[in-house]
Amino acid sequence: MSEHHDVVIVGGGLVGASLAIALDRAGRRVGLVEATPAGSLPPVFDQRNLSFAAATVNALTALGVMPLLGSAVGPITRIHVSRAGDFGRVQMNAADYQRPWFGQVVVARDFGQALETRLGQLQHLTRYRPARFVRLGEVVDGHRAVVVADDSGERTLWARLVVGADGTRSGVREGLGIGVDEHDFDQTLFVARLRAARAPDGTAYERFTDTGPTALLPRGDRHFGVVHGVAREQAEAVMALDETAWLQRLQNAIGWRAGRLLESGPRSAYPLIQVLARALVGERTVLLGNAAQTIHPLGAQGFNLGLRDALTLAELLPEVGDPGSDALLQQYVARREEDRRQTIAFSGGLARVTSNPAPLLRPLRSLGLLAAQASDVQSMLVGGAMGFRGEVPALCRGATP
Repeated sequence: MSEHHDVVIVGGGLVGASLAIALDRAGRRVGLVEATPAGSLPPVFDQRNLSFAAATVNALTALGVMPLLGSAVGPITRIHVSRAGDFGRVQMNAADYQRPWFGQVVVARDFGQALETRLGQLQHLTRYRPARFVRLGEVVDGHRAVVVADDSGERTLWARLVVGADGTRSGVREGLGIGVDEHDFDQTLFVARLRAARAPDGTAYERFTDTGPTALLPRGDRHFGVVHGVAREQAEAVMALDETAWLQRLQNAIGWRAGRLLESGPRSAYPLIQVLARALVGERTVLLGNAAQTIHPLGAQGFNLGLRDALTLAELLPEVGDPGSDALLQQYVARREEDRRQTIAFSGGLARVTSNPAPLLRPLRSLGLLAAQASDVQSMLVGGAMGFRGEVPALCRGATP
């Protein structure tokens, strides 16, 4: 069996699903290859907390996804950054920038359900699920072959453009022969939901230590989302802690900014390894999201960056014409260069500096925190945190679709 599409997206997670929604507006015939069967959500849509930058909220609202969320979001109205053992801190207030908030915190599962509802409303989408990407095939008459497998066996999809949105260990990227540069931060990130003595007031706290960051994010259900980084060799022991010991560990890391920590939901753990593709495009093929760059979650930039990848591509694809031409793909690479470079440098550089215990770095870090409190430097940080780096897609700027 074979089917022809304008675009075939491999990967039905956050970025792939968002791209499918964005492309439907232009009437493009899109095929979405998803590993998860109908009625289920991909594993990425778990209880972790997604921090959506303002640019992301703008875009997802325009695409009709945010109104479908089943639970209240948690607006981030203030950001408080500090490091254990260093003097100085950074405090940013959205009201100082005439903004209601810097971003919003959404539970990944809730977001996944909203995406699923929105995908079900599309007019030009064919979903292949559950289906497994097998390999890329040849290019014939301006279409690239994509071989997938389902319960009935293998089938070939033909696409004028193939999009690899299939995650950090991307099969599409491997099929293109594109190598990666990896950096293991030797950290493991724990994610959970917390209840504290004081309910969230819109403040997001980021606390750095020698072994990793700890963040408290204000959810919309009167709980906090906690993100806690530990040295890799400590991960097994931290996972084994009972709830009392786990809460005490978090209390020691974050202090009493939210009062006493009272209760924790289940913990999930993720090793932190940066993976950067050495190229973003191949013949009639492009990589987006984690397939293009999996970065340290400091500053919550990963999905926000991947969404800007997807929306830039959607913006470049005309309603008519060839969506997989070399000229268009090179234009995409050029459009994404500044945002991608700056975001990777910010998240990776911050992770290296803040987790380095060298005594000589302590005064430099403290001076950096003090300098970041200055209005001109802070304005630059705020713009990046809100997702406004480089040539931002129109939907991220609040344009009407």
